[in-house]
Amino acid sequence: MQRMQCLLLSIILAAAVAPSHQLISQGDKLRLWFNATRYRSHSVKTIEWGSATATISLKNDSEYLTEEHPQEADYLPQGLPGQPRGFTFRQYSGYVTVDAKAGRALFYYFAEAIRNPSKQPLVLWLNGGPGCSSIGYGALEELGPFLVNPDGKTLTYNPDAWNQVANVLFLESPAGVGFSYSNTTSDYPKTGDRLTAEESYAFLVNWFNRFPQYKFRKFYIAGESYAGYYVPELASTILQHKNLSQASFINFRGIMVGNGVMNSDTDFLGTYQYARSHALISSQAYEQVVSNCTNSKFDETECQILENQVYREMGNIDIYNIYAPKCIVNASRKAKQEIRGYDPCRDNYINAYLNSPDVQKAIHANVTKLPYSWTSCSDVLPWLDSVSTVLPIYRQLIASGLRILVYSGDLDARVPVTSTELSIDELKLPIQTTWYPWSNGDEVGGYTVIYKGLTFATVRGAGHEVPEFQPSRALTLFKYYLNGKPLPN
Repeated sequence: MQRMQCLLLSIILAAAVAPSHQLISQGDKLRLWFNATRYRSHSVKTIEWGSATATISLKNDSEYLTEEHPQEADYLPQGLPGQPRGFTFRQYSGYVTVDAKAGRALFYYFAEAIRNPSKQPLVLWLNGGPGCSSIGYGALEELGPFLVNPDGKTLTYNPDAWNQVANVLFLESPAGVGFSYSNTTSDYPKTGDRLTAEESYAFLVNWFNRFPQYKFRKFYIAGESYAGYYVPELASTILQHKNLSQASFINFRGIMVGNGVMNSDTDFLGTYQYARSHALISSQAYEQVVSNCTNSKFDETECQILENQVYREMGNIDIYNIYAPKCIVNASRKAKQEIRGYDPCRDNYINAYLNSPDVQKAIHANVTKLPYSWTSCSDVLPWLDSVSTVLPIYRQLIASGLRILVYSGDLDARVPVTSTELSIDELKLPIQTTWYPWSNGDEVGGYTVIYKGLTFATVRGAGHEVPEFQPSRALTLFKYYLNGKPLPN
């Protein structure tokens, strides 16, 4: 299994820069990235991201501004195709140019708040991968106002959508992800953390120019999985521009990261601790892999063998929710009985929906033709660079006074709660409020501890994509975060 996945990664790294019809999940992408950073034979260039040295190109904001494009051109008067009737909140989607010379443009979907949008904050949502779609996952599978039905054509209302309390902007970033594209395809192999942060910032500058009513509005960035790197890196980029007297219209208030990668060493150690503590692997396998593969100098071949053993012992389970059913034929009804509202085959429905030419035309996307179809995760982006840790960025963000929430679905074994706790421990932050259970209605929603400068919370019964598995608890978490209040006890 491990060798096959490493072989797949090498194929991806050598792939021609053209979109593919092959369906790769967010979980697959993160596993491939873990392997790429873990083993020297499939290395990803490590970059440092410190507050002392600018790691991206800091242009004047006027250089980012491109063509004039009125927001009404992106308006969806009928909403999303196939959505139920009776909803009047405004929705938009379309392209924002981030590099006119290269012909690079990022695709977005924007759902204004259901009530009083002029008084609600603005939240940018980013999915991970790296290279996965925030629209395919975040908007249509997790926290958007509508979710895709099994027919792949119609949508159902999400009563726990985050636009209940905020204006939510979903971005497919960087170019090459989802509907986002570049006319200079030779740029795709240059993609990595650095370029993603720069392009996302360029998108924001142009988007605010297109939607000037949101300038100076309270603004937050949220995301999950590999967005554990995207979110703080973009936050750091915004702060660097503000320090240069730019981006004054971005009223940046904080970040919110769920089951996100933070620090390579503790991320890896925590995954083994979680697997053992949840009886997924034997004590012998745990002790061997920790003893031999978590030090700075390890034998690659030996560790691949040991990690193969770990995954063989875990068996064919969904590592992103260890108690969830997997997508198999005729499994949807059983899945909904086991986890209320959850369907493990929803990725397939979304793929069908967003590959409909009628849907693509209606949402102002470029209409694709096979084999160059929309995919939930790009396989054209051989990730060039990545950080080994974002802990220095967290120190910078904490010092700036931003509101920071780090949360974990407690059933995720890929970026588990143990990894996040170990990473936060590395920050050595003073505890202001000790661990306590927080409430969602009459139930325990999870557990939380408040540090000086950062709040950590778990979400009980949630996997890697928290809003998908526990939508009500995720919405409660989101509401209290926006209000700047401790979670209810």
